[in-house]
Amino acid sequence: MQWTESLRYPDPSVRVLDPAFNRLRLPLASVERLWTGSRWGEGPVWMGDWRCLLWSDIPNDRILRWEEETGAVSVFRKSSNNANGNTRDRQGRLVTCEHRGRRVVRTEYDGSLTVIADSYQGKPLNSPNDVVVKSDGSIWFTDPPFGIGGFYEGEKHPPQHPHTNVYRVDGQTGAISLVADDINHPNGLAFSPDEKVLYIVESRSEPRNILAHDVDGATLRNRRVFIGCDPGETPDGFRVDVEGNLWCGWGMGGPGLDGVKVFNAAGAPIGFIDLPERCANLCFGGRHRNRLFMPASHSLYALYVNTQGVAGG
Repeated sequence: MQWTESLRYPDPSVRVLDPAFNRLRLPLASVERLWTGSRWGEGPVWMGDWRCLLWSDIPNDRILRWEEETGAVSVFRKSSNNANGNTRDRQGRLVTCEHRGRRVVRTEYDGSLTVIADSYQGKPLNSPNDVVVKSDGSIWFTDPPFGIGGFYEGEKHPPQHPHTNVYRVDGQTGAISLVADDINHPNGLAFSPDEKVLYIVESRSEPRNILAHDVDGATLRNRRVFIGCDPGETPDGFRVDVEGNLWCGWGMGGPGLDGVKVFNAAGAPIGFIDLPERCANLCFGGRHRNRLFMPASHSLYALYVNTQGVAGG
C-alpha cells in the first residue's frame, strides 16, 4: 500500500470540520506510519512504564509491541487466543479480551494469566470484544459473537447468549453482572471523563449508532442515541480525551471515510484524521498521553495532538 507522510504543515489529512477542532490539533504535527504488516490491527493500549504500545493482530493470533525509544516492533504474545481489545487496570496490569478463549484475562506482574470472566449463568461467553476499567476497579466489556462466526478471528461456535450483552465484573468480589442486553452487537466502549456516562458503539444497527448511558453505580440507565451515524459510516473502537471529546475509529467506506472522526462532548463532529486504511480502534499514549495511536487494517499510525487522553483509558 503506497502512502507518504505529508511534508507540509499543517498536515492536510488532519481535517477541521468545526473551528473548535483547531485547538485540539497541532499545526506542526503530522500523521506518521510507524509500522505495517498486520492482517487486522485492533485493541491498542499504552504501557507507559515499558515505553511501548501493545496492540492485537487478531487473524494472526498475536499481540504486537512497538517500542517508543527504538521504533522496533516485536511479538509480545503468540498465541494470543485471537485477542481483540486491551486496556490496563488501575494497578497497571494488562486486561485482554480473547475471541478464541471466549474470556477476559488479566496479565499479572509475573506474566501469568488470571481469568476475569469466561461465562455467564453457566454458559460460555460469546467472544469478548472491547474492555474498559473504571476507577473503582470494575471491568466493563462487550460480548458480541464476531469471534465465533468463523475461523478467521477465532473458532466457529454457536452463540450461547444474545448478540446484545454488556457485562460488568466487580473489582472487589469478581462477580459478573449483566448491565445491558438491548444493544444490537455492542462493540467499542468508553467512559466520559467523570465516569458518569458510558458510551457504547451499536455496530449492527442500520445505520450504526454510538449510544450513551448514565452510570448509576453498577447499573446503566437512560439509554439514548448520542451519535447517529450516516449510512456507510462504521464507528468501531474509541477513546475520550480530558475535555470529553470522542476520538472514534472510523471506516470501511472508502477514501474520505477511513480514519478517525472526532466529536465534541455534545456529539457534534469537529474533526477528521484521514488514513489510507480503516481504523478499528485507537488509544492515547506517550509520556503526556498526547499522542494518538491508531492501528488500522494493516498498519500502525500515530499523531501528536493538543489534548490528553483520559487517565486509564
